[in-house]
Amino acid sequence: MTQQDSSPSNHFPEFETKMSEGGVSDAAIRSFQRNYESLLRDESGLISEDSITPVESLPKLSEIAEKNESFDPELLAQTVVIKLNGGLGTSMGLQKAKSLLTVRGDKTFLDLIVQQIRYLHDTTGASIKFLLMNSFSTSEDTLNYLKRYAAHGFSEAEEVEMMQNRIPKIDATTFRPAEVPENQDLEWCPPGHGDLYAALAGSGWLDKLLDQGVKYAFVSNSDNLGAVLHPALLRYFAESNSPFLMEVTRRTDSDRKGGHLALRKSDQQLLLREVAQCPDEDLNQFQDISRHRYFNTNSLWIRLDALKKVLEAEGGSLPLPMIKNTKTVDPRDPSSTKVFQLETAMGAGIECFAGAGAICVERDRFAPVKTTGDLFALRSDAYCQSADGHVALSDDRNGKPPVVTLDPALYKLVDGINQLGQPSLVGASSIEIQGPVQFENGVVIEGDVSVINSSSELKRVPKGVLKDETLEL
Repeated sequence: MTQQDSSPSNHFPEFETKMSEGGVSDAAIRSFQRNYESLLRDESGLISEDSITPVESLPKLSEIAEKNESFDPELLAQTVVIKLNGGLGTSMGLQKAKSLLTVRGDKTFLDLIVQQIRYLHDTTGASIKFLLMNSFSTSEDTLNYLKRYAAHGFSEAEEVEMMQNRIPKIDATTFRPAEVPENQDLEWCPPGHGDLYAALAGSGWLDKLLDQGVKYAFVSNSDNLGAVLHPALLRYFAESNSPFLMEVTRRTDSDRKGGHLALRKSDQQLLLREVAQCPDEDLNQFQDISRHRYFNTNSLWIRLDALKKVLEAEGGSLPLPMIKNTKTVDPRDPSSTKVFQLETAMGAGIECFAGAGAICVERDRFAPVKTTGDLFALRSDAYCQSADGHVALSDDRNGKPPVVTLDPALYKLVDGINQLGQPSLVGASSIEIQGPVQFENGVVIEGDVSVINSSSELKRVPKGVLKDETLEL
């Protein structure tokens, strides 16, 4: 490839034309351009250990919360709750929006999110704005489901939907737009949840919310039912006048490979470092959870007026670190054309706002469902649901979820765990399940338990208590 061929000016106009014709907003096009040019410069995005210092301590939610604190209706009326709702949950065998998965009885993530918003409205009288950042894959299913809440103003796209953008895949050889004439949908990919900022601006929602007097945005993942509006956090954020606040929690052994918060030495700016941004020689320090103590829960508080100013200063897009994913244009065909898919992460926005802050929250505000093991635990009595729709670990758990290890051959998909039955896990430290098993009603797991069936025949676990043992069926 010649130097001329690798020049951004040679190929970006092709992407710009494709995106404009595809209805992509100018804000998203500018964001893609920034990342595309970073790709052509072959920027690594690595953050060395000697360029940062650990974050030693942070304010804690437990220290700033007043006992029995209630919401300030005036602040609530200036707040929008935004849920990221673009995922399909394909890793668990779903072909619809992940938020439509049942998690507590017959209630889906989306039911509980709506319950949370309605509860706040009913108990405070405040009119709280609510948006879902849907993708092209989740929009139709989500809006159809929300029709059951039409009387509460949740059913129309113009009332609740902000669409995630889509961007072209990049041919890894030519650095031009990938082409699949027989299935043009394969030419596009999602840009990651860092698209939040471009989506807010490009959709018109940012200006619309500001015109309505909305100052504060609380953003979180739709599969994290622990992430609910909190009166002390809202008050703290409003009083701080900070443009950006990230909820973090303490890293544990299971979080060693997850990204961490740090301070850049050159300007003392908070930033996030993901493992992909860590040089190999610094990996041991990256994984040292006593050195780098905090990780991002992906629950963020954003001042919308501050966001508008930063976007204007940066030419319409935030300078988020680019994440390069190398894949094939048809993910189901490993022999198809090799492509690059460019993404950004929402939490990386912390380094784009001077004066951004972070606050340490308890682990119960971070309960995402990424695997069927997470779902198996969430459906159990290890978690409890309050009247406001908040789902959190039982007080008896002392902030620690049970560790669930499921046979991947049988239980990787939701259909598999639907046949398992649901034992009590409130007293369980860990549970491992191998082979075809079904729990009868009344099974109680305590401590560390393994249930193993080495045969291919379904075996039932009878009612009773299993405590610190291995049960071979």
